[in-house]
Amino acid sequence: MDVLRQKGKSSTPPGNAGGAGGFLDDHFLIAMPGMVDDRFARAVIYVCAHSEEGAMGLIINQSQSLRFADLLVQLGIVDEKQAIRLAPSARDLLVRNGGPVDRSRGFVLHSDDYVVESSLPVSDEVCLTATVDILRAISEGEGPRHAIMALGYAGWGAGQLEQEIVDNGWLTCPVDIELLFDGDIERKYDRVLASLGIDVAHLSNFSGHA
Repeated sequence: MDVLRQKGKSSTPPGNAGGAGGFLDDHFLIAMPGMVDDRFARAVIYVCAHSEEGAMGLIINQSQSLRFADLLVQLGIVDEKQAIRLAPSARDLLVRNGGPVDRSRGFVLHSDDYVVESSLPVSDEVCLTATVDILRAISEGEGPRHAIMALGYAGWGAGQLEQEIVDNGWLTCPVDIELLFDGDIERKYDRVLASLGIDVAHLSNFSGHA
């Protein structure tokens, strides 16, 4: 199962993790009620990379049935006996559906207190790592303070995301770190909107920016 690239061999979808010039790195995308793609209904996406070449992000409010401990066993990082003895921070880590693209590939979005050579800074506080070393560190209780484990990602070609925003498919806003990393997946969509002072019942009256 090709979940995470080996260290030194990772590659990122189109985008620029630096964020500049009005790009949406380190922003939330919140699906509008009129979203025609059911895969993104009520989705909150963290934009990891955005440039003239395209964009890449992770859905942060859709969970998968696969347990993190089972993922570690599948990757050979721990055996079944070790999986039972994982620290609570690792045992309770949710595996999320990051998006419809390349669902066999894994990404860890995390706080900047853990950085390895393959980690890509998205902002001053958030990094993205797509190599197995971070999973090993998490399993050993030596990983980042905050982490989101996701399989798959959401991707857009050049100009595609911008057009979807113009077409009122997405509301955008700067990221709230607390909302990004907290574990309340079920209410995250409503809570992100509430943090902007928006009632979901009135969302269709808003344009794509907040």
